[in-house]
Amino acid sequence: MTAALQAAREALGGDSAWLVGGAVRDELLGRPTADYDIVVAGDPERAARAVARSAGRAACFPLSAEFGSWRVVARDGSWQVDVEPLRAETLEGDLALRDFTVNAIARPLGGGEPVDPLGGAADLRAGLLRVAGPSSYEHDPLRVLRLVRVAVELGLRPDAEALAGARAAAAGLAGVSGERIFAELRRTLATPRARAGIELAAEVGALEVALPEIAALRGVEQSAYHHADVYEHTLEVLDRCVELTAPGGPACAEADPALSAERDEVTALLAEPLADESTRGEALRWGALLHDAAKPQTREVRPDGRVTFMGHDRAGAELARNVLTRLRASERMRSHVAGLVRHHLRLGFLVHEPQPLARRTVYAYLRACAPVGADVTVLSVGDRLATRGRSSERAIAAHLELARAMLADALRWRAEGPPAPMLRGDELAGALGIEPGPGLGELLEELAAARYAGEIETPEQALAHARTVLKRA
Repeated sequence: MTAALQAAREALGGDSAWLVGGAVRDELLGRPTADYDIVVAGDPERAARAVARSAGRAACFPLSAEFGSWRVVARDGSWQVDVEPLRAETLEGDLALRDFTVNAIARPLGGGEPVDPLGGAADLRAGLLRVAGPSSYEHDPLRVLRLVRVAVELGLRPDAEALAGARAAAAGLAGVSGERIFAELRRTLATPRARAGIELAAEVGALEVALPEIAALRGVEQSAYHHADVYEHTLEVLDRCVELTAPGGPACAEADPALSAERDEVTALLAEPLADESTRGEALRWGALLHDAAKPQTREVRPDGRVTFMGHDRAGAELARNVLTRLRASERMRSHVAGLVRHHLRLGFLVHEPQPLARRTVYAYLRACAPVGADVTVLSVGDRLATRGRSSERAIAAHLELARAMLADALRWRAEGPPAPMLRGDELAGALGIEPGPGLGELLEELAAARYAGEIETPEQALAHARTVLKRA
């Protein structure tokens, strides 16, 4: 028994209290959880404070004034318990108000058989996702997106009634707060079946409301170098990035030659927490989903018939930021994903440079892409692998070879930091007799680039190089 359940049982085991919802469902599935929902027949505040005392001064605070629910959080953040009152006169009535039958199972906190009036356990065994009642979506339109998330998280198949109800209720998502929509989308994208989640959201009409920028990619045709329209290409890039961010290291066979040398470092990088309860790898999936989202607004057809999307990287970065702002994501998440979108083309342009790349070219790439240099290199691999039009085999091979080399540099840059210019600004200004200003900043940047390229190794060489640069100006 977990510490959370032990504390709750000690505090409430003799009362009318039940563990409900996802925790019971996950227990039946053998899935670990640290998030517990408890309903009580009495006062939820009293019950929550009792759980907090039993747990050893855990944090306890009101969660919803509307529903009278309270939250208890472990001091180390390892678990949380939400306590709420019965929403009906009986436990069975409360369960009937929940979203899906698999989440409408309760277990007495003091011990005993599960209470399962809607057959949720049987649905779990059958791999079926059914609504708890005909008015399930009316209680909360967000349940349309929750249908998508639960289906892909648990590998369940929505039945016809659940799908029809979701289609009828999808428009109601327009009235749901951005942060609640983001929470469901975030968890959907974090699953191995992220693409299936987006496709199911589209099937029930939720994508057009929650992420209209992605729905708008359907039917946007590309050049001969692509084999799919922008929508299908985006889903393929998402698929590839799911493979590349799989736990245990890149699982994409085609990408293995490019990433295997740095497999452990890439895995560790992508597993790092970033923001909004997401890892860098999960944020990368947002980058995959949004990387071409500005193509509809930048599409042009040249006189020779060639299709172009000039500037979709720049426009896409702004669009990605706007989307995540609408969804109330954190500034760190917005900035990170916008950086991925802004620079997703940059490595591909370098394929046409003489190889191996000059060290100054590598420096310019890493400097421009910071702090997402390693992440966006991985994204570019997923993008390239999902682009299989004219001459794709040769183009993919060249890109993977370049990505392998660049990724090693990007990981080293991240571990060690960018090179210092060897002289402080005030030292350089004093030695050269120049005033602080933009020119001094440009000179310091030149010295950093020269150091990275191995052209200078000592402060004396740095000063001599700076004098040479000034003479050329």
